[in-house]
Amino acid sequence: MFKRILFVCLLGVLNTVTAQTPTDYLSADFHKNRREVLRSKMPKNSVTIVFANPIRNRANDVDYVFHQDPNFYYLTGYREPNAVLVLFSENQTDDKGNTYNEILYVQKNDPRAELWNGKRLGIEGTKKELGFKVAKNAEDFISDELNFKNFDQIFIEKFKDDYRNSERNKAEVYDLVNTFKSKSGYNPSSFLSKEKKYVYELIKSTPVENSANVAQIIGKAITYYPSFKRDKLLMGYKNATNNKLKKEFQQKAELKLNEKSNIDIQFLSTRMAEMREIKTPEEMKLLTKAIRISAIGQVEMMKAMKSEMSETEIQGIHEFVYKKYGAEYEGYPSIVGAGNNGCILHYIENNKTKVNNELVLMDLGAEYRGYTADVTRTIPANGKFSPEQKAIYNIVLKAQNAGIAVSKAGNQFWQPGQEAKQVINQGLLDLGIIKSLDEKHMYFPHGTSHHIGLDVHDPGTYGKFQENMVITVEPGIYIPEGSKCDKKWWGIAVRIEDDILITKDTPVNLSNEAPRTVKAIEEMMAKKSVLNDFVLPSLD
Repeated sequence: MFKRILFVCLLGVLNTVTAQTPTDYLSADFHKNRREVLRSKMPKNSVTIVFANPIRNRANDVDYVFHQDPNFYYLTGYREPNAVLVLFSENQTDDKGNTYNEILYVQKNDPRAELWNGKRLGIEGTKKELGFKVAKNAEDFISDELNFKNFDQIFIEKFKDDYRNSERNKAEVYDLVNTFKSKSGYNPSSFLSKEKKYVYELIKSTPVENSANVAQIIGKAITYYPSFKRDKLLMGYKNATNNKLKKEFQQKAELKLNEKSNIDIQFLSTRMAEMREIKTPEEMKLLTKAIRISAIGQVEMMKAMKSEMSETEIQGIHEFVYKKYGAEYEGYPSIVGAGNNGCILHYIENNKTKVNNELVLMDLGAEYRGYTADVTRTIPANGKFSPEQKAIYNIVLKAQNAGIAVSKAGNQFWQPGQEAKQVINQGLLDLGIIKSLDEKHMYFPHGTSHHIGLDVHDPGTYGKFQENMVITVEPGIYIPEGSKCDKKWWGIAVRIEDDILITKDTPVNLSNEAPRTVKAIEEMMAKKSVLNDFVLPSLD
């Protein structure tokens, strides 16, 4: 009786707390519609299996804050770990004659666990809040008699096999994945990447007299794909010392190429890329908010910037703005690079103690209700661009404008990068930093665009632009110390990145609240910051 009273009390407290949580997540109807769209793409007698992200360990008995697998969230709305979605192409019938076409297995209600780690939806919450007609406990996925071998095709994503077995829970993702592998007859060696398949085809079709050529190709391939070293067939063929052995490996390669499996690791990732690259109105509402929050973070940092600040403090001001607006996380590790640190493309140490009078490259994005922005601004720590900084900055800005201008429905995904590259090369040539337009250099070593959404690098087909895609356009110039040019350019790094909505006509810059021109940035930096009077006591 006491346990029942305790359980009721706990639920009362937890329900009071959850009543004050955000209410602007994607709707259950959104996720249901996404499942229906995916189901419509599935062939007859097929099943799709999608697993939640595992819990990741930070150190000892402390875990990282849980973050859901984006595809799983997109299809379900479920934000807890230890779950699996089973989606059938046609209706199934249970022992009682009830029909269903999907099951969401979730972690069960557990008052003790919820006391420590927060309320769980459980079966009833999943049905009520997420709209699933059939929900079960995760343990049931292990015990249910799901005969996956009866399906013509099983669609999964490629397993990364980095799931931890804590042994405290017998229905963790670790256990759910292993159960699926056992029930489905999953054999990882039966999946060949297109690169590996190409080499297998060479082994199969090349006369053994010419095997030295194939061995040489394998050797080169290993430098690009180190995992090839773990393939016994490839390495056995490469190191075979006589033709008899080589013929044996040829036969094995042919058998491998002819292996049939009803498990497909390409279909799901391809279909999800097609779906996720086009944003719905409901998604755009959240993504636009994440972008605006990030742009305002850039604005507030421009006003607050001082030469004596550290990179860490600058990062903290951005992230404070995110939290002030209710953004749960950063979309990716924040990048704040002053001077030469800005030349490191994914610099996340952010540990320079004083930015002095250098340019500060700030590449940060808020994650709001799962959707992630990606906005970069580069500003002078002292509020004024030097002549050299201004010259480089204006080339990058011109390149970005050229890239944005061609970000229209019907154009190819690579066009913004091509336009930006031409502008940057001409600008570098004009300044004498490169000697000719076709000179190979590393001053602009990356592409300009990627999709954003539930991932900062959202999946997509990367073909032609379509309406309601949201992409980045982010050219940059990076001149690290020691470069083969005049020393006056050393340590200058500029990247300007905006989030662009693709339309039939003029692209829409969703992050335009953050100033981009030299004049607008300097004017914004001259304004007073609300943080000017926020002074903490000295700890010295």
